[in-house]
Amino acid sequence: MKTNKIYQRHRYPAAIISHCVWLYYRFALSYRNIELIMMQKGISVTYESIHYWCVKFGTLYAKRIKKTKRYGDDVYIDEVFCKINGKRVYLWRAVDQDSQTIDVLVQEKRDSKAASRFIKKIRKSATKSISKVVTDKLKSYIKPFKTLLFNVPYVTQRYANNRAENSHQPTRLREKKMRRFKSLKQAQYSYRVLAIFTIISIVPGIYVQLKPFVF
Repeated sequence: MKTNKIYQRHRYPAAIISHCVWLYYRFALSYRNIELIMMQKGISVTYESIHYWCVKFGTLYAKRIKKTKRYGDDVYIDEVFCKINGKRVYLWRAVDQDSQTIDVLVQEKRDSKAASRFIKKIRKSATKSISKVVTDKLKSYIKPFKTLLFNVPYVTQRYANNRAENSHQPTRLREKKMRRFKSLKQAQYSYRVLAIFTIISIVPGIYVQLKPFVF
């Protein structure tokens, strides 16, 4: 897919569109805040257009970035609860030793089946063979690890999983800004794209281009 076809019929150039999308997913900003930032740069764009760009290009950018990303071989897994329409669900997150988010998944339970589903997802997303897995003491992990990762060292020591637990902080901030999620589908989309865009958070002023990537 060529860049000119992706941005066809758009009034603004790709650099402006991608920068607005990056601002939204990199920082906990509203569409109106981004509108003011762009206005300060001398670019007049409405918050409705920014919202449209984020919806249209967010997942596309995320998929392309994820294909080029390489993760470490140590995996830290943690789950945290969140509420959707008053119902408790669980956000599962896996990060590597460099605190890069490997994958996320929102599920209604945190039993063995949910753990198995997430571990299978991690194995598909990981770019290297897993050499070590670190989790908390949740018993739901025991059965999946015996069947899916039986030859991988499994660590549950206290404080060993702080890296994964701290990785939830940006998500909590995003959840607060969005005033809670209204549906499981919305949460899945927001968590997944946010997680992938946090990978590039260490690079300031990035323009997320499709071809080529400018990092």
